[in-house]
Amino acid sequence: MAGSSFLGTGWSFPPVFDSASHQLRLSAGVDNINQSIDLLLRTPVGSRPLLPGYGCDLARFVFRRIDATAQEEIVQSVRLTLLNGEPRIAVEQVSVAVQKGGATVTVDIGYRVRSTNTRHNHVFPFSQLEGTNLEALD
Repeated sequence: MAGSSFLGTGWSFPPVFDSASHQLRLSAGVDNINQSIDLLLRTPVGSRPLLPGYGCDLARFVFRRIDATAQEEIVQSVRLTLLNGEPRIAVEQVSVAVQKGGATVTVDIGYRVRSTNTRHNHVFPFSQLEGTNLEALD
């Protein structure tokens, strides 16, 4: 396929070894793009000394009330991060959904792969529940 070299092939993330062949699993195409998006959004800006601009500033929203203003800030932060950090895609839509009283935020990203013009959707779970039976305070 003409666009496959553009889409790339790389280590799966997190790195996993195949139990049968003992080889490192690779990801390619759209799977590689989705893993790249997850890694980009999970990495705090400034945490990589050799790539100080790599990552996203989503951590600043962890203890904020997720109102309409914060939702729009998350959308703009994700858009800017993907614009600067993932050149293989054109972001078409970013939306934020809040569940469980604000304890869980899901970021839905609609994008088009630039080389193939195919449209895809990626859901990024912003918060991960570390505890159980957590209730948001109103």
